[in-house]
Amino acid sequence: MALGDAVLLDIEDDGPATITLNQPDRRNAFSAEIHDGFVAAFEEIEGSDARCVVIEGAGGAFSAGGDVERMVDALEEDIPADDRARSLEQRTKEMMTALVDCPIPTIAVIDGPAVGAGANLAIGCDVQLASDRSVFGFVFRQVGLSVDAGTSYLLPRIVGENVAKELVLTGDIFGADRAADLGLVNHVYAADEFDDQVDEFVEKIVSGPPIALRHANRLVGEGLEKSLEQALTDEAVAQGIVFETDDHAEGVNAFLDDREPEYDGQ
Repeated sequence: MALGDAVLLDIEDDGPATITLNQPDRRNAFSAEIHDGFVAAFEEIEGSDARCVVIEGAGGAFSAGGDVERMVDALEEDIPADDRARSLEQRTKEMMTALVDCPIPTIAVIDGPAVGAGANLAIGCDVQLASDRSVFGFVFRQVGLSVDAGTSYLLPRIVGENVAKELVLTGDIFGADRAADLGLVNHVYAADEFDDQVDEFVEKIVSGPPIALRHANRLVGEGLEKSLEQALTDEAVAQGIVFETDDHAEGVNAFLDDREPEYDGQ
């Protein structure tokens, strides 16, 4: 399925939904077409049976983040700063909330540069899988800008405030191994094994109990904002819902039968 040529969407029933950013000539920067297609893709996924969302970039880049061509046009056309800021807020809010609020697990598949807002798109996912040729950077300073696309929210939660400040103040570009050391990616795979390793990881998610994993993913994402008492209560409420599912019964029976469970999402 194509949502315009800039974003491709493939949804497998009871499998992954794959969103491909498809403007490789612009290194999949956040163009208007990427924005529109990305938001539309999540609207399509919402009504599907997809069990996770995989986000990738075409042509050797995950995403270069901000659209420099748009910045040049804005400067040449002398668009007022307030208008540019409001437009930026709308675009990034729609993209990042569609991603972060997605009720099913999201997986960033990073094979190449993920920089600026593109790095935020990666760390806004629930899990990040990177090839060893990937590079990262919060490079807003390189074009004379502050941070956007959720940097100030997402980055300190992963690496801590002091490291987050270092990354944005220096704008350093760094490789996948350092990204893994900082906790920005979950796994780094050799480039020649990358596709197979990604497929294997995605299958682990897809083969799990969808209702239970949606609740688990949401609860962990909310956990840092809650007291222990509230977390325990919310976990019990979620378990009360999951206790009623066929997948719970299947999991228990499979355990007793010493076999792999087959979850159907019911």
